[in-house]
Parts: sequence; C-alpha cells; structure tokens
Amino acid sequence: MTTLLLIRHGETPWNVLAKVQGCQNIALSETGKAQASLLSERLNGAFTAVYTSPLHRAFETAEIICKPTQLSPIPLEALKEVDFGSWEGLTFKEISKLYPTHFNTWLTDELTGPMYDGDGSIQNVSRRAKACIYSIVQKHPNETIVMVSHGGLIKSALIGLFDWKMNMYHHFALGNTCITTIRFDEAQRPMLVSLNDTTHLNTPVTAV
Repeated sequence: MTTLLLIRHGETPWNVLAKVQGCQNIALSETGKAQASLLSERLNGAFTAVYTSPLHRAFETAEIICKPTQLSPIPLEALKEVDFGSWEGLTFKEISKLYPTHFNTWLTDELTGPMYDGDGSIQNVSRRAKACIYSIVQKHPNETIVMVSHGGLIKSALIGLFDWKMNMYHHFALGNTCITTIRFDEAQRPMLVSLNDTTHLNTPVTAV
C-alpha cells in the first residue's frame, strides 16, 4: 500500500473573513502557523516526501510539517487552489448576489460544475488534481507521502479519484490543517481511509 496524506493549509486572515482565496497568495495567520505546528507534532516526520502547492499558505504549512525531518517541500503548480477568477476576494454570499445564475449552476450541475471564469469548471480542476496524484503515487510505492494543498483542490481531487458527481464538491467540508488519508494498492486503486481529520487541533491553539 502507498499512503497519501492530503492536507489542507493552516488558517489565513481571509479564511476568517470567509473570502474566496483561490490563487491569491495569502499567507498564514498566527493561528494558522500554530495549527501547522500542532499538525507537525502529530505527524512527527512519519513520511518520506512532501509535495505542496507553491502558494504561500500551503508552502509555509509544508515547511512547518518538514521541521522534524531533513526533507524540503517540493512545490507543484498542479496542487494550486482552484482559480476562481472574478470570484476571488468575495464571500460566497456576495457571489450568490452578484452572479446568481452562474453560482446556482456551479452548485447544482453534476457533469462539469461550470464556473464563471478562472479554471472554468470543477471538472477541469478534478482532472488536474487526479493526474498529479497518480503521477506522485507512481514515484513512491509502499511509502507514506504528504501533499499540502487547498480545500477546493482536495475536494476536486476526491471527486476525480472516486468518480463522484461534480456537485459533491458542495456536500462536504475540509477544515484548516485537516488530514484526508487515501491508500493505493499495487494496482493504484484508491481507498478513502479518513476524511477531514483535525484531531490534532483538540489541543488549545496559541499564537507562535
């Protein structure tokens, strides 16, 4: 079995404001850094490679995870967040008012999940994420690998890996620094082991 730990980045100021970040290069908040430190303590270096989105909030989370090891995070463009285009910087409440028709279609369409602009659809992101994951899994048979990315990208990846309908994107949530564990057998068939695991955050979070 190859074990993949899909990890969402720590909290950012825009997370607190409920703004869509997309490809905007927002850094971690102090709380986000503390969350990443708790995650690093939990993982304790029990992995062989760390891949990450190059966006600041993910890359910094990956750097903190790597601290107990000699590893350095490997940035991959394919792990960047969904490009939400014109919606970035807005809340979903604002988007629903400014783009009501496009927003409703994005919420309900099962086949492609079309977007107003940016990446164009959830399906496009799903294909990108799935291809990236399989290429990495092939390089690390029987290892445990970490991928640090974003909520939208990870949800899209799961849709691609498990052939879910595109509107599944809107039916589950992923918290900051959550771990989603997937195992791949020798035929690279994926099995979802855990989703949105944030048990490391049961420890009180303080600024670092």
